[in-house]
Amino acid sequence: MSASICNKARSVNKLPTKSQLRRQLQQQVDSYLKQGGEIQQIPRGISGRENACESLPTVFFNQPKAERTPVPEVLAALDSRRPKKPSPNRTTRDRPKETIIYDDFGEPIRRVWQDR
Repeated sequence: MSASICNKARSVNKLPTKSQLRRQLQQQVDSYLKQGGEIQQIPRGISGRENACESLPTVFFNQPKAERTPVPEVLAALDSRRPKKPSPNRTTRDRPKETIIYDDFGEPIRRVWQDR
């Protein structure tokens, strides 16, 4: 079984590196140009919008909120199909608690274990 796992690990394809992607993209551009395609040079800073002088359109929310249809029976059916989470079994063990006894000056004198 370990041999099949090793074979699967070897058959995973590696992702291409950035240099391989650049070469592939350059080959695609070169083949496009050889077939008669043209590439337009657009100066930097030119907007991609139709009319860059106009401001962006403003969105108005003039419509009232749509009324929602109450569907409690559908929600109840969905909740009933949802698997119930098991409640965690928390058991509290009564362990003794360590308390420190201090003198009048706040210095610890000794440690005492007290039952809860």
